[in-house]
Amino acid sequence: MPNPELVFKMFASGFWNTLWLSVASFAVALVLGAILAMMQVSPAPPAKWAAQAYTAFFRNTPLLVILILFGFGLPKLQLQLDPWQWALIGLGMYTSAFVGETLRSGINSISLGQAEAARSIGLTFGQSLRHVILPQAFRTVIPPLGTLYTALVKNTALTLVLGFQELAAKTELMINQDMASVWIVVGGIIACYLIINLPTSWFISRAEKRAAFAR
Repeated sequence: MPNPELVFKMFASGFWNTLWLSVASFAVALVLGAILAMMQVSPAPPAKWAAQAYTAFFRNTPLLVILILFGFGLPKLQLQLDPWQWALIGLGMYTSAFVGETLRSGINSISLGQAEAARSIGLTFGQSLRHVILPQAFRTVIPPLGTLYTALVKNTALTLVLGFQELAAKTELMINQDMASVWIVVGGIIACYLIINLPTSWFISRAEKRAAFAR
């Protein structure tokens, strides 16, 4: 017989694991993506080449392969981490390649006059990027960054291959152990993803309007 209390606890556990993993890994992606974007527009060729190689690798390799490499390949080299740590690193690094390209396009949309003005007051290349260009670039790419976060939330389902107990892993467990009907389980997981993504879409829409007003 289905146990409603147990089913609810399973959904709640999977929901919170998915939520914190998506937020934490997106924070990692934002930091790494900003670094990649700065390297891409850097006047130093080695930095630009390294960023391009990183981006090409992660953008053209399936996330599932990345997670398997991190979770099962790297431990063979004595790099032992918990499943949630591999999930965080894998999702963060994979998404950072897309964030970096998004920010690079945002940087390229800023007029050259902004950079010239920064140099005229004595700012270095790095300082002008951090204090003048990147803040404006972030405002111009709020919608695509929101889309990347929504995609990341859904991509967390792939971390079940690492044994991380997010929503998809909990769903598989409930179905295999016949804790409730398939329709209840599937409907529950869809509802959980909607609870995360719909407010995110609303927040991104509001942030976009505020950024447009600020510009």
